[in-house]
Amino acid sequence: MVTRSLDIGATGMLAQQQNVDVISNNIANMTTTGFKRQRAEFQDLLYQNKIRPGATSADSETTLPSGLQFGLGVSVGAVYRLHEQGSIQLTENDLDLAINGEGYFQIELPNGETAYTRASVYQLNENGEIVNPQGYRLQPGLNVPEEAIDIVVNASGEVLVKIADQVEFDNIGQIELAKFINPGGLEAIGDTLFLETTASGNANTGEPGEDDLGTIRQGAIENSNVNIVEEITNLIAAQRAYEMNSNVISTSDEMLQTITQIR
Repeated sequence: MVTRSLDIGATGMLAQQQNVDVISNNIANMTTTGFKRQRAEFQDLLYQNKIRPGATSADSETTLPSGLQFGLGVSVGAVYRLHEQGSIQLTENDLDLAINGEGYFQIELPNGETAYTRASVYQLNENGEIVNPQGYRLQPGLNVPEEAIDIVVNASGEVLVKIADQVEFDNIGQIELAKFINPGGLEAIGDTLFLETTASGNANTGEPGEDDLGTIRQGAIENSNVNIVEEITNLIAAQRAYEMNSNVISTSDEMLQTITQIR
């Protein structure tokens, strides 16, 4: 039926619009530190069965090899977040801390929950605590003494400070990283933060460099893992697919006009 093709074309246009939304968000965050790109995955909708495959012919009682099925369109089945490593950029800022490998920093939210992030820009608040740009504390909590003149974070996450008139560095704490069996199941809440979900599994924490966790690179940030050339290519493909589905609707409309003009 012509009306079926109208509905199918409409589902295709809607799905490609949602695909463009995902691509647009990737492009908008191409310079966001620690951002992880997303990808839309499509699935076909239900099928209308006129004759089921494997049915028996009424006349000869033979088995029909294929049947007669009509698809009803497409939808976006899921939007995956790809947690692959972004490039490391040196900044020489003491509290820019990039993760080289697997793992997430742990951030304490105002409501007491723990969020997880790959963003690597940190600062000191008025109490000498290491916090993210939103002022949320890096966990476990670390306090840098007011008299500290230098901060060193080594690859294994130890935080060392140099106090004036002292030769040795003081160890003030240990940064721990978290990892998940399914990082794609983490829930994004904005500000490059994620929450644990049933799909992600429980967080497993440990020291950087142990149990397959990545290491810390001080004075560096992890760039977004968005590949702008790939995203522009995907955007063009989505635009063409949207146009083709629009053509399906236009053609179906012309067919309907032909039918209504028959006398």
